Amino acid sequence: SGAEVITVDVHEAKNLLSQGYRYLDVRTEEEFKNGHVENALNIAYMFNTPEARSSMTIETEDEETSVPFIQKNESFYSSDSKEEEKNEEEEEENSPVEQVALTVPLTDDQSLPVVTFRMWVLGAAACFLLSFLNQFFWYRREPLSISAVSAQIAVVPLGHLMAAALPRRVFFQGQKWEFSLNPGPFGVKEHVLITIFANSGAANPYSIHVVSAVKIFYGRSLTFWVALGVVLTTQILGFGWAGLFRRYLVEPAAMWWPQNLVQVSLFRALHDKEERARGELTRNQFFLIAFLCSFAYYVFPGYLFPKLTSVSWLCWIFSSSILVQQLGSGLHGLGIGAIGLDWSSISSYLGSPLASPWFATANIAVGYIVCMYVITPTMYWLNIYNAKTFPIFSDGLFTSDGQKYNISAIIDSNFHIDLEAYEREGRLYLSTFFAMTYAFSFACLTATIVHVFLFHGRDLWLLSKSAFKERKMDVHTRLMQKYKQVPEWWFTCILLVNIAATILICEYYKDQLQLPWWGVLLACFLAFSFTLPVGVITSTTNQTPGLNVITEYIIGYLYPGYPVANMCFKVYGYISMKQALIFLQDLKLGHYMKIPPRAMFMAQVVGTLISALVHLGTAWWLMDTVPNICDRAVLPSGSPWTCPGDHVFYDASVIWGLIGPRRIFGDLGYYSAINWSFLVGALAPFLVWLAHKAFPNEHWIRFVSVPVLLVSVINMPPATAVNYNSWIIIGFISGYVAYRYYRDWWSRHNYVLSGALDAGLAFMGVFLYLCLGMEHVSLDWWGSDGDGCPLASCPTAQGIIVKGCPIF
Repeated sequence: SGAEVITVDVHEAKNLLSQGYRYLDVRTEEEFKNGHVENALNIAYMFNTPEARSSMTIETEDEETSVPFIQKNESFYSSDSKEEEKNEEEEEENSPVEQVALTVPLTDDQSLPVVTFRMWVLGAAACFLLSFLNQFFWYRREPLSISAVSAQIAVVPLGHLMAAALPRRVFFQGQKWEFSLNPGPFGVKEHVLITIFANSGAANPYSIHVVSAVKIFYGRSLTFWVALGVVLTTQILGFGWAGLFRRYLVEPAAMWWPQNLVQVSLFRALHDKEERARGELTRNQFFLIAFLCSFAYYVFPGYLFPKLTSVSWLCWIFSSSILVQQLGSGLHGLGIGAIGLDWSSISSYLGSPLASPWFATANIAVGYIVCMYVITPTMYWLNIYNAKTFPIFSDGLFTSDGQKYNISAIIDSNFHIDLEAYEREGRLYLSTFFAMTYAFSFACLTATIVHVFLFHGRDLWLLSKSAFKERKMDVHTRLMQKYKQVPEWWFTCILLVNIAATILICEYYKDQLQLPWWGVLLACFLAFSFTLPVGVITSTTNQTPGLNVITEYIIGYLYPGYPVANMCFKVYGYISMKQALIFLQDLKLGHYMKIPPRAMFMAQVVGTLISALVHLGTAWWLMDTVPNICDRAVLPSGSPWTCPGDHVFYDASVIWGLIGPRRIFGDLGYYSAINWSFLVGALAPFLVWLAHKAFPNEHWIRFVSVPVLLVSVINMPPATAVNYNSWIIIGFISGYVAYRYYRDWWSRHNYVLSGALDAGLAFMGVFLYLCLGMEHVSLDWWGSDGDGCPLASCPTAQGIIVKGCPIF
């Protein structure tokens, strides 16, 4: 044979596959069925005969050729082959995005029930529970965020139970309103709609922060109905933006929303008929066992032994050393060696590490290490920005001598800054780490834009052209055309009425909300302007640029001195856009799973209303029933009700709203040099891009994502070192070790385990509070005393006096 056979190792084969080559499996059909590389093509070069195992050759006109094992993704058949024409037709009809083509089913069974009694009961219950649990945990030291995946898994046995137990009697038979409590087996479409319903309660409405900041931190009046108006209008405004842009961000095949493919895979796994293999567990059995273990275990970190939340063992050994406690504290220091043996500590801020791909986990780990263990200690021990006057890690606001800043002293009777009082109190100072998180946030904004332009600019242009001009219809869009669509005017009416209601609320209750009518319109303009471009980026690259800093900057300069106005502007300008992306992602999930659009509309509207009411009701209840909630100075040691997220939100309202960016980061501010971070963020992706071009064979370079590196510490504070340490360790075990060496176990149980851990923790956490917390039954011993690092927050500058700290 004249053809050269090239042998490559497994690593080179993997690289070739990632570049678009395809794996040709030449084993027998029986061997191929028993297991093969994903997306491999099987042409049996080896086959079994009665005499022996033989091989096949492919003859051409002048020579015999060997069958290649890896080849570029092209057809094996001649151009005039009828089989090839058929395949090309199918490929044209299928999604042009390979990941979607491999994951999403190409058929639609319209006989499956969708809007059923089971859907309403389980969907409303899941939405209610997720809303309550997420808001309940939000005020705690480790605010667990329970995703819709937990509900997606948990409702499966309940759905099957209802299908088996409910009567099948048909009511109003033969009439327009005919329905049955039990239309038959529990189907995947019901399941999808329940999950979308529940997803409305999975994300905490950001506007609840406004309520907490005004009522708890500023101690000002805000009535329940005004708060409800703000929460509802924020959520519904996002729904309106989603409706306007769904034709561009949902229907085109180019807008594929990568995150949805995880849930699509999980739906298919949960609804495939599964027989228990000998010595193994089904997914449902595994979920139940993991759920019970998680439920039982959380009684230790949640009540009996809270110190498990942050095992800062260095502090226990060196109980009188400020330096060691600064280095070793997982809650108030750099967290060297600190780990959390508590799932809420692991997943509270970054989400479940089991759901993070390893390359993303690695980027976050590098960004965290650079900020936490290189930049922060260097700036602290060089005393940059008088760092030693303040704690090494804190979200507090301080005076020049390291004391807590008295915010109430600089607010006048109209809830506005008193400049004379501000001059008397002096400048506001931040801990060096807190200042650095703003630097990373500034850099991340420009880095995201430049990174997407350099690495995805051409792809985005082609995808945008395909989505907005050619409007090529794939099989999923064609199948969805069979259903009655939601008229555009429904969304338009909702949007216009909501904007009018927002202006009315802000103007009528201006004494409480402070935001003028023009601020509402400017916020809506920003949300309208950014929803489409940010949506294109998110739906194609799975990266969402954060605009909260820009909204705070804009209103902070235009309308300084009004903290509530700043918070409301951020909520309407940024969070409504973010909420729109959540709705659009759910719409695309329904698109993939062939859910009728009007059923989707109904579930999202009702879910949004339930979510807003339950979140606000839960927050209001906790603020009224938990003594001294969020007041760290008064709360007993070890209390979980420290509200870390609300503290940071309140601090931001002081920095950007009350005092204003000009007096913090502008020409009148102490931290004006941090603005150079915008330039650094813009240049960093360019350097990575140049390295990628200069060394194209170094494949690891293309996995370096500067925005992910920079966004890594955006959650800090309120997140602490122990959250990141534990998250990175579990992420490495799951995303690298299990995924690489135990792929079969990972594919069957990884996401199921994540949902079970979330669910078990959530139910035990609420159970402990209802049974013991409300009765004020607590334990007071060494194991309930935080992380045991009381000196970690002490300043080390000479002459600074802070209660409980030694004087240098």
